[in-house]
Amino acid sequence: MLDVLRHQDLEGVLATVVRYFGGVKLGAGGLVRAYTDSVAQALLKSEKIAIIKLHYLTCTAPYAMEGMIRREIELAGATLDNVAHSDHVQFEFSLPDSAAAQLISRLNEAGHGRIQWIAPDDE
Repeated sequence: MLDVLRHQDLEGVLATVVRYFGGVKLGAGGLVRAYTDSVAQALLKSEKIAIIKLHYLTCTAPYAMEGMIRREIELAGATLDNVAHSDHVQFEFSLPDSAAAQLISRLNEAGHGRIQWIAPDDE
């Protein structure tokens, strides 16, 4: 059963098989085939979801830039987790790690130095 999971390159998956004795003795080879086939059949019908590493970002900007920042966050496919309004607007958002550097660069260009990035330990 473990070999079937290893060959599928899966992570965080547990396989269990319950066999009710029906009067037929399968022997060691038969049990291995039955358990292996059970796991393989379950994997064929299961939905696989990719694990994507996320990057969490926090920035502050003047109110006049709020619309532009919201549009850029949406275009990048990021998830806006929190927005706080005080002297400035603070945005907390997350996106795939591979897209983070490009979004930061676009926001820095569009913000002309008025967007301040907050490191996670500064909060």
